[in-house]
Amino acid sequence: MNQKDQTIMKRYLSLSALGVAAVVMLAGCGAADPGESAAGSSGSEVSGEHNDADVMFAQMMIPHHEQAVQMSDVVLAKDGLSPEITELATQVKDAQAPEIETMTGWLDAWGEPVEGHHMESADGEDGMDGMLSEDQMGELEAAEGEEAARMFLESMTAHHNGAVDMAQEEIENGENPEAIALAEDIVETQEAEIEEMKELLAEL
Repeated sequence: MNQKDQTIMKRYLSLSALGVAAVVMLAGCGAADPGESAAGSSGSEVSGEHNDADVMFAQMMIPHHEQAVQMSDVVLAKDGLSPEITELATQVKDAQAPEIETMTGWLDAWGEPVEGHHMESADGEDGMDGMLSEDQMGELEAAEGEEAARMFLESMTAHHNGAVDMAQEEIENGENPEAIALAEDIVETQEAEIEEMKELLAEL
């Protein structure tokens, strides 16, 4: 190989190396973008800054919300209840179901299990304020008319009070800004609904 051929070969190899580097860089960027979109608006932020209080908040609030949705479904399946009751049940369900998805996404991003601190108190008897026992859920399912409305309002008021207490704990001790913001939303929303339920109870 003469000197001219060697020069051409060196230049070719240099360009090839640059091309490979460019492909690697582009592939890296391509991998990062879907990760960001998959995490959504919260994933990139919640994956880092959090503490045990944030984890406990999500792990306990998820089943707490799930029962509120279940209670709402029970009421929405009944006939003869006032529009105010069905509207409230729909409102609770529409607010809390998406929050379950959000908090589940956080725990996934943090590498934490969804089942955690709440397991010992899932029966509603020894730790999670406002949670109904299986027997109480059965009573709600069996109730009809005004009795069902009263039971739902009283149970959901206690349930909301429990959620507010848990949210206040997160506001005081949490670290993740999105989790704290959600806790603040829960306090504001559910305290307003508690007042609404008190008014509805007074009308029964």
